[in-house]
Amino acid sequence: MKNVAVIGAGTMGNGIAHVFAQFGYNVSLIDISQASLDKGIATITKNLDRQVAKESITEADKTATLNNLKTFTSMEEGVKGVDLVVEAATENVDLKLKIFADLDQLTAPNVILATNTSSISITKIASVTSRPDKVIGMHFMNPVPVMKLVEIIRGYSTSDDVTNLIMETSRNLKKVPVEVNDYPGFVANRILMPMINEAIITLHEGVAGVEEIDTVMKLGMAHPMGPLQLADFIGLDVCLAIMEVLFEGFGNPKYAPCPLLVNMVTAGKKGVKSGEGFYSWTHGTKDLIVAPNFAKK
Repeated sequence: MKNVAVIGAGTMGNGIAHVFAQFGYNVSLIDISQASLDKGIATITKNLDRQVAKESITEADKTATLNNLKTFTSMEEGVKGVDLVVEAATENVDLKLKIFADLDQLTAPNVILATNTSSISITKIASVTSRPDKVIGMHFMNPVPVMKLVEIIRGYSTSDDVTNLIMETSRNLKKVPVEVNDYPGFVANRILMPMINEAIITLHEGVAGVEEIDTVMKLGMAHPMGPLQLADFIGLDVCLAIMEVLFEGFGNPKYAPCPLLVNMVTAGKKGVKSGEGFYSWTHGTKDLIVAPNFAKK
């Protein structure tokens, strides 16, 4: 495989496009918005500049990476001649099903269709295609150029050949692929998101404040980032969407999203992406603890 299309130019999409292009793949970055594409390429360029400054790549490597990237606002044009599509759109099941149904019509039958979903069933996504054996999860971690892990999720019908090829492709990107099966949240978010949700419940019940909760987990559990700061970084809307998938998938009250999380997302407080979550953010950098009383009355 040498030709890859990435659907979505946001945080995950531009990161995935970056690593494929850096390792010699021809990448079509696709988004409905030209402004999003321009922003995505600007982010990739900025991240490449950081790599040059750290001497992990050369200026020639940077130029070659950018030359491997093309942008498209038309999915039909962007997926022509590709061997692999990696979807990295918003974590919304209806949107993903629509994208995969369209991809099934727009790509050759041998093209592998991968999704970067962090929680949605691969089997469900594959069910809207005529090639469920060629649909697979390829869950990168954020920030993609830095994080080594890729969760490789097999749907019910994903073939051994496709799984092995995607595992090998991940290794070609200098990533560490881990094969997991298709259950809600997979491994990473089945473990991580309930922890984040419990931290929000702890805040909501007035057990401790934002900084106190994060400090306990950083200094007591050796986490590099506290769960509330991490939630801001991931996006509170994404955290909520994943908790809803877990709750629906398992039907267990322990996966019910905290009402505080629901209210914050409803109020538009989504973390770094909106400028405010559990922390106030300036240009993506943690600034001040947000003042309101998070504890329930």
